[in-house]
Amino acid sequence: MTPLFSTAYFPPIAYVATLMQHTDILIEIQETYPKQTYRNRMDIMTAGGIRTLTVPVVRRNHSRTEEVLIDHKERWNVIHLRTLTAAYSASPYFMYYKDDLEALLMQPCERLIDLNLAVLEWLLKQLKIDCTVTFTEEYQPATGENADYRNTFSPKVPYPADVFPAYYQVFADRLPFVPNLSILDLLFNLGPEAHDYLRELARSA
Repeated sequence: MTPLFSTAYFPPIAYVATLMQHTDILIEIQETYPKQTYRNRMDIMTAGGIRTLTVPVVRRNHSRTEEVLIDHKERWNVIHLRTLTAAYSASPYFMYYKDDLEALLMQPCERLIDLNLAVLEWLLKQLKIDCTVTFTEEYQPATGENADYRNTFSPKVPYPADVFPAYYQVFADRLPFVPNLSILDLLFNLGPEAHDYLRELARSA
């Protein structure tokens, strides 16, 4: 059976390491949209420590994930781009990805899932991961017959830190290594070597 994942906005490293072990995945979009998840947020490293960047959304009570809209009244994308630039401009590969990142953040997406799909497809290309992504057409109940990662990656339940090999982060001279940040942290710091890091993580996790 095809494994199930939640949608995610520049997902955490463990999410991508798990995804790359599969050639096909299903993104659940028929669920009732849960709050405070990686569906619309990412964690990055700044000079002041971990910072969460959140895409503001518009939703009704019991909205399905596919119905959730991005709230464009706020200039969230400009804030995210400026924050990422301030945090990672000194990283080895930020400038290499900067133009693509700006294009992703400034594209006129209405639904959160469309933004997240564009982000995921870009990440798969940059990381050279061959995986077909499909949205669910109806809610998939947990059956035990397929791998279900919909609730595996959560900011409320930290992923085991000891499975992550340390790599050099921008503020390593003043802050300790932080595992499982947004995949952008890995990409900006390791560039093409991020693929090998994910492979190693997938084997050890």
